[in-house]
Amino acid sequence: MNTTPVLLVDDNLSLLRALPQAISLRMSGVEVETADSAQVALTMIEQHEYSAIVSDIKMSGMDGLDLLAKVQQQHPETPVVLITGHGEHDLAIRALRSGAYDYILKPIDRDDFMASLERALQTRQLRRQIQEQQRALEWYAFSLERLVEQRTEELMASNAAKDAMLNMVTHELASPLTALKGMIQLLNRHLQCANGMEQLRQEMMKVEHPLQRMERLICDLQDAFQAQMNRLALHRTHCDLVELCKSVLDEYLVGTGVAPTLEIRNTHLQAQVDRERISQVLLNLLSNARKYSPEGSAITVMLQRRGAQIIISVRDQGPGIPAEQLPHICEQFYRVPGIEVQAGASTGLGLGLFIAQIIVEQHGGRIEVQSEQGDGSTFSMVLPLEAGCNEH
Repeated sequence: MNTTPVLLVDDNLSLLRALPQAISLRMSGVEVETADSAQVALTMIEQHEYSAIVSDIKMSGMDGLDLLAKVQQQHPETPVVLITGHGEHDLAIRALRSGAYDYILKPIDRDDFMASLERALQTRQLRRQIQEQQRALEWYAFSLERLVEQRTEELMASNAAKDAMLNMVTHELASPLTALKGMIQLLNRHLQCANGMEQLRQEMMKVEHPLQRMERLICDLQDAFQAQMNRLALHRTHCDLVELCKSVLDEYLVGTGVAPTLEIRNTHLQAQVDRERISQVLLNLLSNARKYSPEGSAITVMLQRRGAQIIISVRDQGPGIPAEQLPHICEQFYRVPGIEVQAGASTGLGLGLFIAQIIVEQHGGRIEVQSEQGDGSTFSMVLPLEAGCNEH
């Protein structure tokens, strides 16, 4: 049980014996220590903290007012009650002006003494509570300041990322717009020729490519925004993943003229997925494989079931990714430094894998990457069996 320490200082030994007894009888939880001089009291005050100090003013050697001054210097929060003789009002006023909490006149009235001491202890308790609250407020203010600094740093980083994004968007959109401008000028010249219809048809086909590129960039930006706002909705349906992979590869062949190899380790794999979104992820992995691989090199798509997981992998023959870059590969706007585009018209905005990861994670899965420099990379969609996969 915690006790409340009180120091009683008086050179009257009989009073030193009587007052502690009276306190123990009328106030529970109060532990009284005594000192028969101010010098002894100062030594005790240096070694212990007291909730209240009661001292006679008139003592041999150092008196109670000098002791009060020392206490005020060392422990200003500790209330001091001084005892003075009857009729010594000037001395009592000096004591109050010097910082004493209260004064008691001799002969001591026990009720007045107990009431004064109890008020002093309550005051000390309130001061402690105020100090604790002040410390708590200071800590809260410090924590709030740190939080503001952290949020400021995050906002600055976010603004920097936005600036980088705007620079990339400007660069990526400028190229197809420039191409479109040149093609339109060519179209105008062909239109002025009497036999320019065949050239016109060919130039119209060339216009389609930069338009598709701009459309992909805009779609990536829209998907990234929806992902950041947690609004990237899925529309799951019962889907044959083997048929989905074949369909995506056919689409990819028509669009690029590149025919990846398809390896099916397990047939008739069914799943409840968003067909469009999973197709989008696979097309992105194929696009990256072609983009960073030597022209004409093999690209392999593998579909298999492993334990409680469905895995769709895309293997390329590119330069590989340094190990220290792998943890950042799916970050927003991230592009591996030092790796040049081997095929394809553009490096892109660095959003494809970021969006792909979110789509796969919303299906309860993950993106895995295995890569060694000089030995190509394998990007895998790993979907859990709980997503609805069954093998027949």
